[in-house]
Amino acid sequence: MSMLKIESMTKQFGGLRAIEDLSFDVWEGDIHSVIGPNGAGKTTLFNLVTGVYQPTSGRVILDGQDLSGKPVHQRAAMGMSRTFQNLQLCLNMTARENVMLGAHLRLPQSFFSSLLRLPHLTRADKECRERAAELMDYVGLGNYVDHETTAMPYGALKRLEIARALAANPKLLLLDEPAAGLNANETAGIEKLIHSVCEDGVTVVLVEHDMKLVMNISAHIVVLNYGQKLAEGNAQEIRNHPDVIAAYLGAAA
Repeated sequence: MSMLKIESMTKQFGGLRAIEDLSFDVWEGDIHSVIGPNGAGKTTLFNLVTGVYQPTSGRVILDGQDLSGKPVHQRAAMGMSRTFQNLQLCLNMTARENVMLGAHLRLPQSFFSSLLRLPHLTRADKECRERAAELMDYVGLGNYVDHETTAMPYGALKRLEIARALAANPKLLLLDEPAAGLNANETAGIEKLIHSVCEDGVTVVLVEHDMKLVMNISAHIVVLNYGQKLAEGNAQEIRNHPDVIAAYLGAAA
């Protein structure tokens, strides 16, 4: 069953078409990767899916619902969550507090309840703190729960972003280069974590430059080049596709 559908998507910035007439489906329960050379439009695509950008034309459909015109917070409330290519963490907060931020749409929101510190709000806050600790343990950061974010290594911060995204209880998780800047052991750990997330019922869309990770983990791959779909298929089909080889290595190779 298709969870996410991209229909005839185009995004134009002045005279530049960053995405052009792009269509594909993401199937529920799969790990789906989007790859391509630098500047191919991968992060722009994520920004269109999550509502940071609105398309020039075309549609994003989530579980049969057209998301046209819906802002970021409404898409998040519908079950969509993401990480970022460049870390987007609050460095003045602890690791646990950063994860708790991801759950804010699921918490009671009332000015008077907050002002009076009513019991249900106190209880919800306690549960949120406990859930944040559980998620940190889930992503392999159980020893960092109350650490200052500024004191954590880079590889741990990449996992922290995943924990924060999971705090929103998403059904669709978009990961923008989760292995960027990591060594081989850290990348293997991220691969294992992504598998676990998918096995626990979250559909994953991955943008990544590490081709070994992509080929190991993906049920389906879309290749972009200059904003257009160059190829689509499973790992074996993409690995042997002549246009993909030419885009990455040059036509002469």
